[in-house]
Amino acid sequence: MKTAELVVSAPRPAFPFPDGGRRILIYVVYDRRGDVEDYVLFALRHLREFFDTILVVVNGKLTERGRCALEPLVESVIVRENRGYDIWGYKTGLDHLADEISTYDEVVLANDTWYGPVRPLRPVFTRMDSAPLHFWGMTDHIRVEPNPFTRTGYLAYHLQSYWLAVRSSMFLSDEWKNYWRDLPELHSYEDAVVRHEAVFTELFTGLGYVGEVAFPTLTDRTENHAVLYAEQLVDAGCPTLKRRAFFQWPPYLDHLGVVGRWALEAASRHGYPTDLILSDLARNVAPRVLNTDLALTSVLRSDANDYRDGEPLRTVVIAHVFYDEMMGEIIDRVSRLPGRFDLVVTVPDKEKADRIREVLAAWPARGAVDVRVLASNNGRDQGAFLVGCRDIVVDGGYDLLVKVHSKKTPQDASNASRHFRRQQFDNLLDSSDYAANVVALFQREKMLGIVYPPMVHLGYGTMGHAWWGNKSRFVETCAMLGISVPVDDASPLAPFGSMYFARPDALRPLFEHEWTYEDFGGEESYLDGGLAHVLERMPSYAAGESGYYTRTIANVEYAAVSYTALDYNLDQMSATVPNTTMDQILFLRRIGELGRGKHEDFAYAFARVTRPTWEPRLRRLFAAMRAIRSRARWRK
Repeated sequence: MKTAELVVSAPRPAFPFPDGGRRILIYVVYDRRGDVEDYVLFALRHLREFFDTILVVVNGKLTERGRCALEPLVESVIVRENRGYDIWGYKTGLDHLADEISTYDEVVLANDTWYGPVRPLRPVFTRMDSAPLHFWGMTDHIRVEPNPFTRTGYLAYHLQSYWLAVRSSMFLSDEWKNYWRDLPELHSYEDAVVRHEAVFTELFTGLGYVGEVAFPTLTDRTENHAVLYAEQLVDAGCPTLKRRAFFQWPPYLDHLGVVGRWALEAASRHGYPTDLILSDLARNVAPRVLNTDLALTSVLRSDANDYRDGEPLRTVVIAHVFYDEMMGEIIDRVSRLPGRFDLVVTVPDKEKADRIREVLAAWPARGAVDVRVLASNNGRDQGAFLVGCRDIVVDGGYDLLVKVHSKKTPQDASNASRHFRRQQFDNLLDSSDYAANVVALFQREKMLGIVYPPMVHLGYGTMGHAWWGNKSRFVETCAMLGISVPVDDASPLAPFGSMYFARPDALRPLFEHEWTYEDFGGEESYLDGGLAHVLERMPSYAAGESGYYTRTIANVEYAAVSYTALDYNLDQMSATVPNTTMDQILFLRRIGELGRGKHEDFAYAFARVTRPTWEPRLRRLFAAMRAIRSRARWRK
């Protein structure tokens, strides 16, 4: 430990971990669904050999499935009210042990906020067991002045509380017992840091106890190194990889030059099964945040492919065709897929079905072909897919589906609608090699659930607004479908244009509900806030609930065009706002909505930034002024 950071008095004798000593793990788990993620079970299985006893404390609820997964791996499971964060979970475990703790030589307090072991545990235990000390942590945090939480004083140097090992010479002391007896209630993450994590190390070293860190901070920068230097720590041998490295606010990571994907690659490089990470994050992180932090956009080649002929995926193409004059283009596009595939075409009336069958008669099919006349066109391609093709997705036995439709967007300006159509088809089925590379993604990545083009923005005002009027009903629909994946704030990660590749199992939450055409309403219901537009934004959230993640994909040409436009636009938008992109975003969030830029909108913005309590009064004032003007006009 960096003893210069601490005031240490009256050092106490410290000893190595004894040969044949006994060790107990108190491991705290929290899951919003009451489940136990597979990465937790993986960690417990690998921790098992180092502990005589494992006690799991579950904060919140625990499903029967979760209990059945835990119990074969541990000696005891305690379920408690989710209060006091993991720290009070540790306290509950210690209180449960009571005097039994004296039968152990070391207690390790750990929680589920890390993946691992990503590197072998034995070298760490061997090294720390041989050290004469009273307590040790896996990673540390250097002193910060002023305290970033309180803005006064300092945040003390400390061992991070997600892994803290304590030996009997300390946990049998009166100081230890008094500390946990008097630990204040913790009501927030800030409380957990300021009232425990940043107190514990300084307090006990000040009492003369000797503490050490297994993997000390790598630089002198006052940052959370376990999160922001995760890749370097893994390469240095640290067996714990903090989950927060993959769900921090993306502008913050950008501000510090951190790419979460590199930490994921480090874990993979050292043999950790990263599907465990991706599946957990898909279920518990907002999809657009995850897509950004892990850089889950793939720019695919159109002139060579990685497709594995010996590992074909049973594939079905589902095409909803309203504009039957586009059937030739659709056939040309889907013919670029590798290997065999079945084709299902849904149409709203018999006349179009007859014309489409004529086109298909001349096409050399590579599998079964089915043209279905729907009972209704309610919901357009959404109704056709979720109602008209439910049997195919649920019971068809397919490994992969490709959803396309006859996209024209005639209500939009000609150039914009033309670009949108190209943006969809070119980024899904650009060439035979390109389409093979899309399928190859699913061959290689077993927890990849869905891929589609990035959010369209050229010609469309989607950036920052793509929820439009759909968010409130989207949240309600998620609750109805049992989807608990966090919802993105500014814009959802979604297949705008409603065309994509997906594993049928990834869409299971959408199909467990038996939709009807009546649910979608008629043509007048096809608008923002209508069910079709809500469900268009749902696939990545449904996939996440099932443990599958999303990739966005683009061909080389589109990536160049899109990036160049975004780069220039961001530069223009940043020109009038000071500091870095993160600072600009925070500043604009403080300003809030600017409405239509009227004088009262700027008055509200000024109040939010400088005098927050004024805004309600200003709103009442302007409302009264509008009422006076309205009465005056009425009298005239």
